[in-house]
Amino acid sequence: MTAMKKSFICGVFVCLSTVLHAQVTIGRCVALAQENYPLVKKYDLLRHTEGIELSDICKGWLPQIVVSGQVTFQNVVPSFPEALSDVLDRMGTEMSGLGKLQYKVGLDLSQPIWDGGVAKAQREAARASHAERHAVLATQLYAIRERVESIFFGVLLADEQIRQTQATLRLLQSNLERMKSMKANGTAMQSDVDMVEAQCLEMLQQLIRVQSVSRDYRRLLGLFTGMDMQNALLEKPLAEMPGDMAVNRPELELFEAQTQANEARRSSIMSGLMPKVGLFAQAYYGYPGFDYFKSMMNRDMSFNMVAGVKVSWSIGAFYMKKNNERKLQIASENISADRDVFLFNTRLQTQSQTGRISELEDIMKEDSRIVELRANVRRAAEAQLENGVIDATALLSKITDENQARLASAYHEIQLIQSIYQLKYTLNR
Repeated sequence: MTAMKKSFICGVFVCLSTVLHAQVTIGRCVALAQENYPLVKKYDLLRHTEGIELSDICKGWLPQIVVSGQVTFQNVVPSFPEALSDVLDRMGTEMSGLGKLQYKVGLDLSQPIWDGGVAKAQREAARASHAERHAVLATQLYAIRERVESIFFGVLLADEQIRQTQATLRLLQSNLERMKSMKANGTAMQSDVDMVEAQCLEMLQQLIRVQSVSRDYRRLLGLFTGMDMQNALLEKPLAEMPGDMAVNRPELELFEAQTQANEARRSSIMSGLMPKVGLFAQAYYGYPGFDYFKSMMNRDMSFNMVAGVKVSWSIGAFYMKKNNERKLQIASENISADRDVFLFNTRLQTQSQTGRISELEDIMKEDSRIVELRANVRRAAEAQLENGVIDATALLSKITDENQARLASAYHEIQLIQSIYQLKYTLNR
């Protein structure tokens, strides 16, 4: 029973250790950074704005009602000719004419029947415009990936330097103890001990500097991801080349969205050339009414109404049609030119990055052998020092050479992975 309990406790401890020390991947960091970046909030704002604009466009088909009121004074108003007035006077009929003070409260109603495709063109333009803005945001947000990946590899490089510096420091401390023992036995001088101890202290200073760099990189990574990265274990990515070398950047979607928005503007131009048909109705209560004769005989207010069908066709749009189409053509050519420039620069960058990857792969072929040889030379130097063949200066030189070889080997590996990820970023893979 006791053995089972011990086994259970050990299992729990292992599970907890696994959870607490779960490694953070570069993909996880990029995803968190893109989720936490303030720019993400604009996506919701864009969706709400698009819905509002489309709703406003659809409301253009609703009846338009205008309520108005006015009071006017005219110095001259229509009146009967004097000859006709005399005849009416002899008949005993008084005709005072229209009053100079006129007033009314009215209502105008209009209902579009056919707008020549204006509303449809506006909806297409609104959708295309929002698609373009969305593509701009996607492009801006994609740039976060490069920044986060750069910081991630900065942490890996700093941590690797910390490990190599710690290993070299342990080696120096071991040789320091050896030098102290040799001095006690009379086979080494105090200057040799001091030299090795000074090298230990310098290596300790270097370790402090590198640890500070690592903390700074981790702090930046934490700001992007919203996580505490000071004690996080970062998983070293695999050096896997992208399977597809085709460019799949969000900038290409932006160029396509710009093209679609330009075509939507073309539809707006064509719809502006078409006639418009609609119903209308006007009604007002006031003085004078439509019956001028009645209004001339008395000053009573009356109800008046008119309704019908209205057809309008503005030919002014034809004057600007050619120039507007030319502007759209120039805009399309600019978009196409920008796309070609982007693809050209991307291909150049891809070639440069693949060349750098090949260079690092060739360099790394000899790294292991160089480290092995430098370690052999250092071990031989340690033996020579004990036999009094060389001094501490020569040993320190060999230790430094081995440290540089190990550090270069580790750097080359991380730089290779970073170069591959830079290529993946360039291609969006």
